[in-house]
Amino acid sequence: MSARVLPGSVTSVRGVRAAGGHCGIKPERPDLALVVTDAPAAAAACFTTNRVQAAPVLVSREQIRSGRAQAVVINSGNANACTGARGLRDAWEMVELAAGALGIARELVLVASTGVIGVPLPMERLRVGIPSLAAALGPHGERAAEAILTTDAFTKTGAVQVEIAGRSVALGGMAKGAGMIHPRMATTLAVVTTDAAVAPPLLQQSLRAAVERSFNRISVDGDTSTNDTIFLLATGASGVPVLHSPQDEGFAAFQDALQTLAGHLARLVVRDGEGATKVVEVVVTGAASDEDARSAGEAIATSPLVKTALHGMEPNWGRILAAVGRSGAEVDPARVAVSVGGVRLVEGGVGSGERMADAAEAMRAAEFRLEVDLGLGEGTWTGWTCDLTEAYVRLNSGYMT
Repeated sequence: MSARVLPGSVTSVRGVRAAGGHCGIKPERPDLALVVTDAPAAAAACFTTNRVQAAPVLVSREQIRSGRAQAVVINSGNANACTGARGLRDAWEMVELAAGALGIARELVLVASTGVIGVPLPMERLRVGIPSLAAALGPHGERAAEAILTTDAFTKTGAVQVEIAGRSVALGGMAKGAGMIHPRMATTLAVVTTDAAVAPPLLQQSLRAAVERSFNRISVDGDTSTNDTIFLLATGASGVPVLHSPQDEGFAAFQDALQTLAGHLARLVVRDGEGATKVVEVVVTGAASDEDARSAGEAIATSPLVKTALHGMEPNWGRILAAVGRSGAEVDPARVAVSVGGVRLVEGGVGSGERMADAAEAMRAAEFRLEVDLGLGEGTWTGWTCDLTEAYVRLNSGYMT
């Protein structure tokens, strides 16, 4: 049984403080966040696979190699991407500013940015903002979560508690993202903290596994960002024994808790998709392999024709079959079945017109499931997408102005 998500944030974990505020990158809204552990923590990360990577991604890739970290500084409103040598210098200066303000080694600082691409950071504002946040640290996880938002409509936070070796262990997290969202980690910015004690190599393995079944299975618009990052910090402040191996007692419970929290945060990102009115779980079964199931599922989840039909509450199963057919997965049309909102629309590759009205009614719900059974094997995949609306087009046709 999966762990249960509770209200909470990155500071729901022992040994973690945070702060968020406005330093002037954005005209008014909060734009700078800081998450700090009381002592150096085990650290892991996953980053975008986009070949165009922002300066903070390059810096944090280098910083995370030690498997230890104590602080994460994140700005919003400016991605510090495609900013050349200056961008790298600015990202490293953010590291130095945080380290100096906190009195910790620069090697323990991770950095991330989100916002408009191609614009240099206003470092004069960060030189004031970062020390100010360091002086304001406390149980302010929600403020930090608000400060990392860009086009998001709401903050994305949560916490999970689990028992390991007879002790209560907590995990807390925050994420941002509403557009430029597609699988191929990281798909967003996120910070997850835990007071479990996990050796860095196992922590990295655990994060990758959780990301693969959560953040790597969501899509809003099929675009993978230059800045996508997720950090995981483990303080060990719960006092539980250090987990070194997947076979260690308590690791399965920890992995389940991490998977639950990551899935919760990822689905919130889809729910907040720019202009979205529907969240749709895409389930592919009966594929010749899991990879085929993923190919078919992603083709459905990213198809503009499918996504506009979702918005119009039109059960256009022909668009679904067409997406599956071009996905590269092995397909025998005579074996395919499709259900929308629990209503079977296609059996053996042939549609059932008399059920269209029932499916259209099911699609009125804010959340529903789209299921495709390829009838060829045991391969499966589950992911989450949203509808494509006029509001998405309006927002993204004037993002920089």
